[in-house]
Amino acid sequence: MKQTPTDLEQITATTLGHYNSVAEDFREGTRDHDVSQNIDALLRHIQGAAPFTILDFGCGPGRDLQTFTRMGHVAVGLDGSQEFARMAREDSGCEVLQQDFLKLDLPVERFDGIFANAVLFHVPLQELPRVLKQLHGALKPGGVLFSSNPRGDNREGWNGPRYGSYHDLEAWRGLLKAAGFVELEHYFRPAGLPREQQPWLASVWRRVG
Repeated sequence: MKQTPTDLEQITATTLGHYNSVAEDFREGTRDHDVSQNIDALLRHIQGAAPFTILDFGCGPGRDLQTFTRMGHVAVGLDGSQEFARMAREDSGCEVLQQDFLKLDLPVERFDGIFANAVLFHVPLQELPRVLKQLHGALKPGGVLFSSNPRGDNREGWNGPRYGSYHDLEAWRGLLKAAGFVELEHYFRPAGLPREQQPWLASVWRRVG
């Protein structure tokens, strides 16, 4: 069933309202999460000489912006949450764009890499092809997109006050290929556990064209 503009506004407002209301707890609860495997997966596929210009798409309070900056890269954040954007600017000192994921206004061919860690699953399926094409356009030719999402069985809906769309590997591949990306690698997280204990699907893609 097609979602109306009113439906999409409600999804955005409710999900962002939740994150704004729990921003401080979220920052404290995720401060020590180790996503070095994901950061390494993005950086090792970017061609050319560092430093790289990286868009942290859905940067939250800015933890990973600080990591990219410490590594010598130029990091730019983007988040829909007003509170997260404020925290990210204060904590990282980086440029941080506050933009609704469904109303993006991204620079053209600016970024060597886009780090979309635990974020794209918040985009409703019917809007995802458009959003992925916008990310494709923000990458330099040959640029790299990293994505990590909770894997699922291609259903979407509310999980408490947050909306999510949960894809399996084949469905995700189809979406990314249609948006003009080629797959570089994928893996499941956390590493070293049986598949049923690996709820996260991570994948790395290169912009074609």
